[in-house]
Amino acid sequence: MNKEERQKQILKILKNEAAPLSGTELARRLNVSRQVVVQDIALLRADNRNIIATNKGYLFFHEGGQAKSRRSFCVCHRDEDILDEFYAIVDCGGRVLNVVVEHEIYGQIAVDLIINNREDALSYVEKSRDKNTKPLNILTNGVHYHTVKADGEEILDKIEERLKKLGYLIDNE
Repeated sequence: MNKEERQKQILKILKNEAAPLSGTELARRLNVSRQVVVQDIALLRADNRNIIATNKGYLFFHEGGQAKSRRSFCVCHRDEDILDEFYAIVDCGGRVLNVVVEHEIYGQIAVDLIINNREDALSYVEKSRDKNTKPLNILTNGVHYHTVKADGEEILDKIEERLKKLGYLIDNE
């Protein structure tokens, strides 16, 4: 199978999967090395193919569905509050799409998260703890942004109020 056929196959596999797939799993299915898959994914992403990399693997991001409203929230909290922050968002009906920090030297740094529910949130926090990694917001003294998607503006308003009540929301005005 040549590179073009392999990339089409990667897109087909990811479009038909509901959960993220690791590079290792994709490599196994395509009978190639993980590095080949990583290179193919990089090329597909550069070509705007809606593939995102999460802490659980690669996922094809379907823009359709009911969730049509998005809002960016500027927040600040301690590392130990990450799970509480995610729970506040998903319990209100939101999905955390990413985390973004504004670094004084590197500019905007964004990482896809795709936290849809409590299980995703707990998995993210446990994996970070197990791998002994620091969150991206360490670069900005805890200040960061999340793009949150929900089924309506009223849900986003509810999330905003919850984050404000917890003391995490930063007023940008």
